[in-house]
Amino acid sequence: MNFNAEMEKRLEQVQHILERYLPKEEGFQKTVLEAMNYSMYAGGKRLRPILMLETYRLFGGQGKVIEPFMAAIEMIHTHSLIHDDLPALDNDEYRRGRRTTHVVYGEAMAILAGDALLNYAYETAVQAFELEPENTRIGKALAILSRKTGVYGMLGGQCVDVEAAGKNITREKLDFIYRLKTSALIEASMMTGAALAGASKEQIQQIEAAARDIGLAFQIRDDILDVTSTVDELGKPVFSDEKNEKMTYVTIEGIEKAKKDVEEISKRAICALKSMEKENEFLEELVISLVDRKK
Repeated sequence: MNFNAEMEKRLEQVQHILERYLPKEEGFQKTVLEAMNYSMYAGGKRLRPILMLETYRLFGGQGKVIEPFMAAIEMIHTHSLIHDDLPALDNDEYRRGRRTTHVVYGEAMAILAGDALLNYAYETAVQAFELEPENTRIGKALAILSRKTGVYGMLGGQCVDVEAAGKNITREKLDFIYRLKTSALIEASMMTGAALAGASKEQIQQIEAAARDIGLAFQIRDDILDVTSTVDELGKPVFSDEKNEKMTYVTIEGIEKAKKDVEEISKRAICALKSMEKENEFLEELVISLVDRKK
């Protein structure tokens, strides 16, 4: 398998799906719609919709019912980035090599664009009922998506992260922040894919554990890149955590242990994926690529 070629195919597929579901820029609220689309078209890894699709395939999923959810998870992720970049939070001016939304459209419109994307994500996800009105798995997938992105998931992690800025925190609290702020959305992606494909409760729990490890490894790698990479390589400011007085895995454990732990955690995730009844070679290679990434 040529991983890079396969990745390009999936990126193209995700882009086509996003373009179908993104809003038209028209009406009196045109500016906020433009801001939403500006953020969505900023590029990125499209990691979460791809993880969702590949997990769906891992459990034998077929059909287009997954597509509204793929678009929705990327909208939710982009909403979180818009708000993360705001002056009240990280105050970053560049994201993915472009000016951030609040720099281009102003702080107030960026807040509204983030809010709009979060709501529009659920408007998009429920369109799955139009594709398969009798599919009871859609309700289960919506429950997973809403739980993992709310105050008991991504948003809850962001809240604790904000309160921890400028303070010395324990490894236990840092793990909590990472599990909710980063892992929860990856868990949502993979669990939603599994649920829509008809995976059992036990299988969904296995996927949840693997996704948690993928998210943790991803975040620790992000911490490492923040202190070892450059603005040109990352497409966003480096030493951002230090600037915002945030403790990270590297701060607490040191860079060498962080590198070692990323490798061990990612191996554990891959072993969990290999233990499934069926294998998805691309999914396993994708996890490896996340650990070795330079941006």
